[in-house]
Amino acid sequence: MFESLSQRLSDTVNRLRGRGRLTEENIRETLREVRIALLEADVALPVVKALVERVKVRAVGQEVLKSLSPGQALVKVVSDELTAVMGAANSELNLAAQPPAVVLMAGLQGAGKTTTVGKLTRFLKERKKKRVMVVSCDVYRPAAIEQLRTLASQVEVSFFPSEAGQDPVEIAKAAVAAARREVIDVLLVDTAGRLHVDEAMMQEIKALHGAIDPIETLFVVDSMTGQDAANVAKAFSDALPLTGVVLTKTDGDARGGAALSVCYVTGRPIKFLGAGEKSDALEPFHPDRVAQRILGMGDVLSLVEEVERKVDQEKAQKLAEKVIKGKRFDLNDMRDQLEQMNNMGGLAGLMDKLPGMSSIPDSVKSKVNDGELKKMVAIIGSMTKKERRHPDLLNGSRKARVARGSGTQPADVNRLLKQYMQMEKMMSKLSKGGSKGLLRQMRGAMKGMGGMGGMMPPR
Repeated sequence: MFESLSQRLSDTVNRLRGRGRLTEENIRETLREVRIALLEADVALPVVKALVERVKVRAVGQEVLKSLSPGQALVKVVSDELTAVMGAANSELNLAAQPPAVVLMAGLQGAGKTTTVGKLTRFLKERKKKRVMVVSCDVYRPAAIEQLRTLASQVEVSFFPSEAGQDPVEIAKAAVAAARREVIDVLLVDTAGRLHVDEAMMQEIKALHGAIDPIETLFVVDSMTGQDAANVAKAFSDALPLTGVVLTKTDGDARGGAALSVCYVTGRPIKFLGAGEKSDALEPFHPDRVAQRILGMGDVLSLVEEVERKVDQEKAQKLAEKVIKGKRFDLNDMRDQLEQMNNMGGLAGLMDKLPGMSSIPDSVKSKVNDGELKKMVAIIGSMTKKERRHPDLLNGSRKARVARGSGTQPADVNRLLKQYMQMEKMMSKLSKGGSKGLLRQMRGAMKGMGGMGGMMPPR
């Protein structure tokens, strides 16, 4: 998400970073490029006008022109205004209600409501430690009821049964009563997808809202809807007292215009971003972090949080102890590292959060393929336990067997072994001197990289 917008904006502001002096003329030229970048990213026109005007007012004033570092000051202004347009700060779900706290999900057909309910259920259960119940009021699509039943089973939360032909309002009322009896913390109510121009369906969801009085009413919108997402969100916000927005399918949209438009148009905060089909692919929306990503500054905070949440701490501790004791790093360890990386969204997901990635040429980015990660895991999985512990045993005939077993070529096996030897050599160096040596080597490596700058290609 934001790939094209990020590249255009970061290129524009980078040209100003090193300038000792800015004038109204080159600020005007920069804002013209910012406007074009936003429009190409499918940001709604009223939002583009408002954003550029706000940046202009601040940019031509004392704040930038009189700054000791005007280029950096302008970058900060653009970052601040992008953040303000998207809602200023992270807005958490308000669950401060007499249990159950009822959350109603609304949106267009195909926006991903049912999938989002499954993701939100897992988020509330695992990260917020809540007892959750889900119910489907989509009586027009029986498959939706079964889909939600399956998702509830996978996440291991309560599912309130419903059937096609029942009255959605009666279903919701009965679910609230059941959740109260079972001392459930949060009840998530999935609804039928509806077109905002369908008056009968909009009246139905109004009646449903009035019957259960939810503490949160979330509008679920497909980010790939583009500029029209803002118009649809406005229609739903006129019909319902929305409290927030969930943007779905953000992994499939390189433009990101919806994120900059929906919050501004509705006046309601974006609360979550959904990316991918997995039940853990839902993240709280942080406007400041997203603004930094758009400007090519990365999102290290989110990356750190993701590492803390998804990395197997026990395995990481065992590997650290193994390295410190000077034991050999083997292919089992390498496979563990590859699998952990895959759990965190793969190389592409990690790159998206690293600073400076917008300046990496597309030809380089295209080579970052998570399929390679899975191929490497498959190659290691085709080896015997002994071969994984002692890679030196892998002669020509064994490599050919491993290649056949993993559906790859002997050249792929050789490439993996070469990468393994590089990792093993690094681990061996880190182990010298015990834990103090390990820390010293890590500090040296970071200095050599110049922070994150060592990852950037020469300009």
